[in-house]
Amino acid sequence: MRAVTDSATMLRRQVKHIWRYPTLILTFAAVPVVFLLLFVYVFGGTMGAGIGGDRAAYVSYLTPGILITTIVGAAQGTAISVATDMTEGIVARFKTMAIARVSVLTGHVLGAMVQTFLAIAMVTVVALLIGFRPSASVLDWLGVVGVLAMFTFAITWLSVALSVSSKNVATASNLPMPLMLLPFLGSGFVPTESMPAGLRWFAEHQPVTPVIETLRALLAGRPAGSSFLEAALWSAGIALVSYLWARRLYNR
Repeated sequence: MRAVTDSATMLRRQVKHIWRYPTLILTFAAVPVVFLLLFVYVFGGTMGAGIGGDRAAYVSYLTPGILITTIVGAAQGTAISVATDMTEGIVARFKTMAIARVSVLTGHVLGAMVQTFLAIAMVTVVALLIGFRPSASVLDWLGVVGVLAMFTFAITWLSVALSVSSKNVATASNLPMPLMLLPFLGSGFVPTESMPAGLRWFAEHQPVTPVIETLRALLAGRPAGSSFLEAALWSAGIALVSYLWARRLYNR
């Protein structure tokens, strides 16, 4: 109970930071929105024909990948926030207090999830404005929120672990950047069937692809099938390993 109470306190601290610096949410949403507009209006005609549809069909195909891009992009902001706390002395003060040690990192994770979901909501609104028309039911939407939450939780813990392992803020800000490539090297923007053999194998066996395919199926009102299980296993594995890694480094 103490860990829960202290984590809630640290979450409140992070929410106050979000309230005081709302431009961070705009920053997290800006890059995915630019990608969305660029690929729809510049490449959408050609891409839509490539998947057997038109520009409107490509919007529906692209949006799940853009949502994942929002999550991995926000991971950089989380890493910077944690690294700033680690290097500016506030964590040293927290460690002298009678609080659950894990609550400091948990507060960062929960606060980052709030921030990320606000950015996801903004990106989704833009997608709807430019023609995204999902056919998901209420249960499908609940599934979409659940999948986004579990993947955000996993990636956020990974960014926390990377930042705790860094010596300074600059290094922490750079370590999550390769995550931005995963939606491009998966099924986020084009079908994996169109890729060369080696790249196709990587795209089909990396963690982002089953998450995107699950979101794509749920938003279209179709059963997610085996992709949901793969997405859940990837998310659980990343979250567990990252949590243990971050906790060990923080306690040291």
